[in-house]
Amino acid sequence: MNFQTFVKEFKQPFEQYMMEAVPDSSRTQLEASMRYSLEAGGKRLRPLILFAVLKAFNKPVEQAFPYGAALEMIHTYSLIHDDLPAMDDDDLRRGKPTNHIEYSEATAILAGDALLTKAFELMTQGDAEDAIKLKLIRALSQDSGHEGMVGGQQADMNGEHTSLTLKELEAIHARKTGKLIRFAFYAGGLLADVEKETVIDLEEMAYTLGLAYQVRDDILDVQGDEKSLGKRTGADAKLGKSTYPALLGLEEANEFFKEKLEKALTLNSQIKDREAVYDDELLASFIRSLEIEAAS
Repeated sequence: MNFQTFVKEFKQPFEQYMMEAVPDSSRTQLEASMRYSLEAGGKRLRPLILFAVLKAFNKPVEQAFPYGAALEMIHTYSLIHDDLPAMDDDDLRRGKPTNHIEYSEATAILAGDALLTKAFELMTQGDAEDAIKLKLIRALSQDSGHEGMVGGQQADMNGEHTSLTLKELEAIHARKTGKLIRFAFYAGGLLADVEKETVIDLEEMAYTLGLAYQVRDDILDVQGDEKSLGKRTGADAKLGKSTYPALLGLEEANEFFKEKLEKALTLNSQIKDREAVYDDELLASFIRSLEIEAAS
């Protein structure tokens, strides 16, 4: 199975599950605001990675819906807060007005808070053993908190209008972008009950793809199309952010990006060599789907 076919099969049922977890938007403004950002769509990349890892090991996908929904709610809350005037001050997200534009700054903050706390309620659900749930809750707390995504966001803001080294930039994005992607791979491996060495390879693949995804985002902020991206381009330069194209140049940033994808493909093949039951093409097709054309 390739990743595109997998998405067609599982994305819609997952969307339905996730939206049913938040009460109907007619009840309160807060719930309307929560649903507004969830319903804005997006690729659902992180939960779909989690599900794809399970599928690759021939495990049932639906068992992970609560954990995938929790992961997507945390990602969505982070986008709501990222867009606020005090942070990136964006007015467009996924082709729609950002949450604070559609509602208010105060409601957007509370909607983000509510999605974050709802995520950990969902983490207590599902059929996984309690010991597995506890490991997942701990991992998601660390990967989304001050040691992970939130800490990476703070470091990213601290790095505005400063000259960062490549190592410093990688360290920021390993936390800001990479940690939630790491959770997706880790959770998939844990729920699939794979060998410890395989979990390590999955986490390394996650780290590599987390960096690749950020480099890709930086490149598209320079050369992408606002309509297809659903958000403003040129925002990084406006905020004085250190980015891979700014640090390396656009051509070298594209090469760096391709190197990360190749490393991820190598790790994927390594898992196939170890595991008797592993559909390496599923994740390989996902990795290839991230490819973009180099800037001319």
